[in-house]
Amino acid sequence: MSPIHSFAPVSNTNARVLILGSMPGIKSLEQNQYYAHPSNAFWKILGELIGAKPDIPYENRLRLLKSSRIALWDVLASCERKTSLDSHIRKESANDFKSFFGQHPHIAQVFFNGSKAEQCFRKFVQDKQALPPLKFHRLPSTSPAHAGMRYEDKLQAWRAVLSL
Repeated sequence: MSPIHSFAPVSNTNARVLILGSMPGIKSLEQNQYYAHPSNAFWKILGELIGAKPDIPYENRLRLLKSSRIALWDVLASCERKTSLDSHIRKESANDFKSFFGQHPHIAQVFFNGSKAEQCFRKFVQDKQALPPLKFHRLPSTSPAHAGMRYEDKLQAWRAVLSL
C-alpha cells in the first residue's frame, strides 16, 4: 500500500485559530480539497458560522476561512490507509507544527475535528515538537461516519471556534 499525503495548510500569518483533521479522505484526495465528501458536515457547519457554504466555490470558502482568521490543516503529513475511515490509518508521520506555529504566532486555540485528530496530535506531536502555549479543544467529528450525533448538536459545539 502506498502512502497518502495531506494538503498544505490553509492559513495566513494573522490566524488566531487552527482546526485540525487527521488526514484527508479518498474523495478529498481525489478532488484535492479539504472535506470534499458531500456527506461531511464541515463546510455546512462553516457555512453557518462564517458563510463558507458548500455550494460556493472552494477557493471562496478558503478565502472566508482566512478572512475569519481560521487556519485549517491535518495532524498527519502522511500515512497508509485503505479506506477513508480513520480506524484504518497506519504508519503515520506528523506535520511540522513547530515551524507552523513559528509562522503563525497569533494562534492560541487548536480545535480537533474529532477524536482521531486529537489522538494523533497527542501521540505524534505533543511532547515531541516544541510548541508555544496553546489551548486544545476536541469538537465532534464532521465525518459522515460520526452519525451518532445530530447535526444541530454538532453545529452548537462548533460555535466554540468563534467564541474567542
